[in-house]
Amino acid sequence: MQATQTLPSLSKSRKWQIYGGHEAVAHSRPYMVLLERHMQNGETYYCDGFLLTEDFVMTAAHCQAKSFTALLGVHNVHNSNGIQRISVEDTFPHKDYNAAELTNDIMLLKLSSKANFSNNVRPIALADRDDGSLPKSCSVSGWGRNNRSSKYMSLTLMEVNVTLIDNELNHCTLCMHFQGDSGGPLVCEDGKAYGVVSSSHKTNPDGLYVYSYTKIPKNTDWRYR
Repeated sequence: MQATQTLPSLSKSRKWQIYGGHEAVAHSRPYMVLLERHMQNGETYYCDGFLLTEDFVMTAAHCQAKSFTALLGVHNVHNSNGIQRISVEDTFPHKDYNAAELTNDIMLLKLSSKANFSNNVRPIALADRDDGSLPKSCSVSGWGRNNRSSKYMSLTLMEVNVTLIDNELNHCTLCMHFQGDSGGPLVCEDGKAYGVVSSSHKTNPDGLYVYSYTKIPKNTDWRYR
């Protein structure tokens, strides 16, 4: 992945993966949540999310499922030590979410019980309308595929730095089925979450990918309803 590109609205999208990133320091992003998506057909898929409070997680609205289990405190998915598994009791997709155009691609999940905060499980602050201009230096993370030849998600949390080159985060216009990093946060230099990962798009044969995010500050009124 070329890690210095973030562009606005997309006409097409591809699976969102972290290419060219590196393994995150274990538990350096204690807000990250791995979401098990239990589907109607009995299959399980994955999205990312991030912890806002003891009992609320934010993710992408296109990560909907029949039911969810939130895994908190994960770094290596094969190491269950210290991981909190909490079912989701209710979902709140944005009231104006449009699945066809992938606008307002943002959703809150209400956990069935409160998370136990620790060094490995901690919420992240959200950017608000009063935070002024968007930072340029940001990062994304997740457990999605980190190798184009792999069919499987990464076993460890990966991260990559990105530099915003547009003055706004925008919504993508079309979304395919994702596995892995959709729903994770775009975290900028002030340590706040400014966007929710929505989609990616390959722009040329050399493998350059650009990414689209749902902008959190535009949705602050909705999230408190």
